[in-house]
Amino acid sequence: MTAPYVHKLFTGKVKVADPMNRSWKSGMFKEIVDGDQWLSKTGFTGDEVADKKNHGGPEKAVFAYPESHYSYWQEQLEIETIDAGGMGENLSLVHADEYSVCIGDTYRFGESIIQVAQPRKPCWKPARRFNVKDLAVRIQTTGRTGWYFRVLKEGRASAGQQLHLIERPYPQWTIAVCNEVTHEMKDDLKRAAELVSCELLAENWKKSLNKRLANTTKI
Repeated sequence: MTAPYVHKLFTGKVKVADPMNRSWKSGMFKEIVDGDQWLSKTGFTGDEVADKKNHGGPEKAVFAYPESHYSYWQEQLEIETIDAGGMGENLSLVHADEYSVCIGDTYRFGESIIQVAQPRKPCWKPARRFNVKDLAVRIQTTGRTGWYFRVLKEGRASAGQQLHLIERPYPQWTIAVCNEVTHEMKDDLKRAAELVSCELLAENWKKSLNKRLANTTKI
C-alpha cells in the first residue's frame, strides 16, 4: 500500500468574504505554506477557524482532503478554479481517500503523530465560496467529505512528507463507511450502535448517532 503523501499544506487566518453579496467570516481561505510548521493539539500555528462551535478543537485539529477529488468537482460544477485548498483543508493528500482511511488510523507526520477522528460534516461555507447552493448536499451524497485528525504528539511537519501508518485498530470503519452509516443508512440502528462503540470515533460524532438511537427508541 502506498503511503499517503502531503502534497500541499495550507493555513490561514479568519477573513471576511462577500461572494454572494453578504459579508461572512471564514477561516477556509487558506494559503500554501512551505517549510516546517508547528502542529499543536489544536492545529497548525497561524491557522484559525471562525465558527469555534462547529469547527476546530482537539478532535478537528487538522482537516485533510484528497487532491484527486478536485478533478471531479471541476467537471461536475464546471468551475475550473476549484482546486487544492478549495474546501479549506490543511492537508492536500495524494494516495489517500475516504475508502482507504479509517477511524483511529495513526500516522507519523514529520515530528508529530496524528490520528483520524471523524469524517467532515459538510457545512454551508464551501457553497458560499463557490456560489453553488447545493454543494454541501453534493459533498455529502458523493462521500467526498475529507476527514479530521486529532494530534497525539505535537511537533514540526511540512508539505512533501509522507504519512507513515503506525496503527490501524479499526479497519472496518473507513471514512466512507462512517459516511454511509451516518447519512444513508439512517434506519439501520444496528450499524449506528456498532459505530458508536468505536472507541476512537470523535465524541461529537458519537453524540449525533446516540441522539438518533435515543429518538428512535422513544417512538
